[in-house]
Amino acid sequence: MSRQIVLDTETTGLEPKLGHRVIEIGCVEMVERRLTGNNFHSYLRPDREIDAGAIEVHGISNEFLEDKPRFADVSAEFMAYLRGAELIIHNAPFDVGFLNHELALLGGDEKLEDSCRITDTLVMARKLHPGQRNSLDALCQRYDVDNTKRTKHGALLDAEILADVYLMMTGGQTSLLLDDGDGERGIAGRSEPRRLPINRPRLPVYQLSVEELAAHQQMLDTLDKASGGSLWRKSTSPTSG
Repeated sequence: MSRQIVLDTETTGLEPKLGHRVIEIGCVEMVERRLTGNNFHSYLRPDREIDAGAIEVHGISNEFLEDKPRFADVSAEFMAYLRGAELIIHNAPFDVGFLNHELALLGGDEKLEDSCRITDTLVMARKLHPGQRNSLDALCQRYDVDNTKRTKHGALLDAEILADVYLMMTGGQTSLLLDDGDGERGIAGRSEPRRLPINRPRLPVYQLSVEELAAHQQMLDTLDKASGGSLWRKSTSPTSG
């Protein structure tokens, strides 16, 4: 089973070596490229002031965090949630560096890399789009991912947006695992083919509207842009096998 956690953090500043701390953790779980809803989210009291520049980015105030738990209060639950998963992070050294610093402050020697495999979507994006802007906002625009709710940075919202971007970057379509109602899967997870009865009812045929056809073509254009050619267009091309 492929389990991935899309992760983002917000912090009091830019450098943990200067005493800056994590103040928000947001995680979104995907299993077999499907969002499960089993997310992790926590605001954290940093026991220090937040830089003014950081507040302008994420909008989290010192007063808001006064009654929130410390990282030590959630660390066991957080690490149990992550353990064994592949972490999907945009600009991973930043978030991993901060979280490893928080773990070190607890007095142990555990690091995220010891429990998880880490994939950096910024590195992926730079390989796919060299010489172009590859911020999360730029990728949202490139892959037609809606980020209109992102007026400020927020760890959980950014993790949700990054999950959509990651799925588009890695092929657009999620894996085609279909449940037939009896718990058996078809297409990518097929086992034995099932024969349909000859006297089955005729399937209804619906004609798409002009608007639906246009929306379909727009989605195919997005997939072509993201992956170099959607499977649908390749399979329906006159020159395809």
